[in-house]
Amino acid sequence: MPWDYSNKVMQLFRDAIAGKAGTHFGKVETPDGQGHHGSMQCGDAMEFTFRVDRTGDDPKLDRIVEARYQTFGCTSAIASSEALCRMLEERKITPIEAIAIKNADIVDYLEGLPPQKLHCSVMGAEALQAAVVDWARKRDVPLSDLGIDPSQLVEDEGRVVCHCFTLTEPYIRRKVKELNLRSIEEISAAIKAGGACTSCHHEPGGLQDILNDVWGVQPAPVASPNVPLPEPSPSSPAGRNARTPYQLAKEVERVVDKVIRPRLALEGGDIEIVEIRDKKVFCRLLGVCAACVGAQQTLNFVVEDSLRQNVDPEIEVIPVTV
Repeated sequence: MPWDYSNKVMQLFRDAIAGKAGTHFGKVETPDGQGHHGSMQCGDAMEFTFRVDRTGDDPKLDRIVEARYQTFGCTSAIASSEALCRMLEERKITPIEAIAIKNADIVDYLEGLPPQKLHCSVMGAEALQAAVVDWARKRDVPLSDLGIDPSQLVEDEGRVVCHCFTLTEPYIRRKVKELNLRSIEEISAAIKAGGACTSCHHEPGGLQDILNDVWGVQPAPVASPNVPLPEPSPSSPAGRNARTPYQLAKEVERVVDKVIRPRLALEGGDIEIVEIRDKKVFCRLLGVCAACVGAQQTLNFVVEDSLRQNVDPEIEVIPVTV
């Protein structure tokens, strides 16, 4: 079912895809600030670059005059990236002022986003922060001047809570506080954590424990499916070659059901396996993902990579058109 996007979101998305004048897809040559957020494996990734106009020797007077992005994502990811670039160029603000832009500001500029797509605006704000930190280091501006605790940049690399999207406990805690997230559903919508296999919802040290610790609430446990990730396939070539075609097909189906399909569902999509022939998996994307301009990237970085990591590194995914 298509998402209910605002007219502003659709206009920015269409203009960007058409490459119209004034859009911002691409990369600034020799950028003054460069940052990224997300990963191809989880289905969303963004690289953000900007150039400043330097006024004198004081770096705090630098003003952003050009911004560009490269993103792998859906309609809302592209529109959020376009919105962020426009906000920076229209306001002609300094990098220090830019870091005050939050995901809520991007959502307001877009005239709203579906709750399930809020993580796209968070991705833009995080990529911008990383780019400003890069600028500050190049211009010898103390991170404390940006309102950033330098230890935060290291602490985000702590214990992984959500293994599907490789999100750490310090990062999740930080976003829970910054975005005032009060439930597991809100966490999944904002930063994707817990949005795939759900195993991190109520496990010890999982999302509910983090919520309880941050907000000091102890709600009664809520029944939630705890779907395990598929058993890893044999790592040795001999083990892989010993599988029958039937066993290989069953492993593919299990990974699709437990790993791939939940990720696509976050974007309103699905997948159909048409045929499995030797190590070639013929499939087609369904729902919103079928019409997305990044459909081939989804097949490569979400479907094929997941199957290669969990089933067999020699698997090849081949798209089937209707």
